[in-house]
Amino acid sequence: MVATPLPASELPLDSFDWQDAWYPIHFVRDLDPTKPTRFVLLGEPLVIWWQPSSQQWHVFSDICPHRLAPLSEGRIVDDCLECPYHGWQFSETGACTKIPFQAEDGKAHHSTRAQVKTYASCIRQDLLFVYAGELEQANQAPIPTIPALDQHPGQWAIADVMRDIPYDATTLLENVLDTSHVAFTHHPRVGNRKNAKEFILEVGQIEKTGFTGNWEEGPRRGAFGPQQTTFLAPALMWHDIPESSFGQVMTVVYATPTEKGKCRAIVRLPFRFKAAFPRLAFKLVPRWFSHLNQMGILEDDQIFLHLQERELAKSHKNYAQTCYLPTSSDLFVLAYRQWVERYGEPFPDVPFTPAEPKQAELLERYHSHTIHCASCRQALRRIQGLKKVTVVLGFLAWLGLPLGIVMGIPTLGMGAIACVLPIFGLLWWQLHRLERRFFVGEYPPTRNYRD
Repeated sequence: MVATPLPASELPLDSFDWQDAWYPIHFVRDLDPTKPTRFVLLGEPLVIWWQPSSQQWHVFSDICPHRLAPLSEGRIVDDCLECPYHGWQFSETGACTKIPFQAEDGKAHHSTRAQVKTYASCIRQDLLFVYAGELEQANQAPIPTIPALDQHPGQWAIADVMRDIPYDATTLLENVLDTSHVAFTHHPRVGNRKNAKEFILEVGQIEKTGFTGNWEEGPRRGAFGPQQTTFLAPALMWHDIPESSFGQVMTVVYATPTEKGKCRAIVRLPFRFKAAFPRLAFKLVPRWFSHLNQMGILEDDQIFLHLQERELAKSHKNYAQTCYLPTSSDLFVLAYRQWVERYGEPFPDVPFTPAEPKQAELLERYHSHTIHCASCRQALRRIQGLKKVTVVLGFLAWLGLPLGIVMGIPTLGMGAIACVLPIFGLLWWQLHRLERRFFVGEYPPTRNYRD
């Protein structure tokens, strides 16, 4: 049965306070402890930094109280965060500990006006979470983690990936809750058009904290078994197939709102295999290599969803009246949009001011992912280093031809040198193609030319 939206008169006035929530902002393993990292959460610039003495991450406002310069462009020195503009230093509490240009007996750094705003943060399930509201209220809000990961510790093989997305968190959540789009949008990567058919979804009560749903048949025409879906407000969802033929399979997506028309997608793909071999094979795949493939999956949607949300923003009707939803396969999407209509979105009064992104921006990978990922940064450096090695070796082989003639090297040896030259050229070309995948995605998507 297809759900219908509530009349406006029946919608509760208790809107969701997006500030009163914890959000994941980074995988801990990808943070660089030697320098500050900038992040924007709900329009507020933050700086993440590591304090060596306490061995802890701290999150501040990325605005120096002196002249409003970004602290993320500074450095970590003397166990403090130092502003790049005039060298003011701040301790883990946000208190100013040093103003270089005041008198030796000056006390301006003791003023509350010299303090930096601090944010509550913690590490859970390998993610750095930040509370967006006031520090003293942080303990009252639940941290949105995945219960199943704590229920079966040590049994999971997890593929993690993160990317900054050029559309709203609400659009991302709508997309990943939509079970039916996979067959077409992600064909043939993780979907297949032949699997498209009618299916029945069930949704529980839509509450301020979210909702749950069930797909009894499950994906791929029931090959994996029933799928359970959870939306945990305001920014987390997961699909859970608890009893597939090879074990428990989950798709977890955090949609962390950054600015209007932008969000950070934190995607986790946990597998709890029944057998040891697939778990071992999964772990043997380099993290950076799986990221290159997952970038393509994200780009399948990315090249058009930013246009969809702009069309939706033009409408003055509710979602069910704006979009035609005649099938049960849209039930999770409709339930989510009902939640947004009841409890609000992160930037309700902010118009779409950024210009419509061009294709090159939508396919850009380096600034949206690679630079934020320790595995991909390292892999890219190694690939670029190997390219230089092939150039040097190729050049030496090229020099070897005239030298070989002068030195009277036999014809067989000269032939071997000649054969090596194209091999180095081919190797350089393959490394170049691989390097390019860290910077830009492919177009057109594979679905457009694969049956």
